[in-house]
Amino acid sequence: MAEAQKRLSHTTLKRRQRFHPKRDVRPAVLAKANRLVIRAAAFIGLSFLAIVILRAVLG
Repeated sequence: MAEAQKRLSHTTLKRRQRFHPKRDVRPAVLAKANRLVIRAAAFIGLSFLAIVILRAVLG
């Protein structure tokens, strides 16, 4: 039974990795979204650090 699950998970994983133009999001769109998320996280992190430093200096 473990052998069948291994085989099944391998085939489903293989199927998921393939790009289907009508069903899937284009890789370029995913890359753009990833960059946006990274920029947003960096902005939030830097804002947090700026607030902490500002409070340390003023308070």
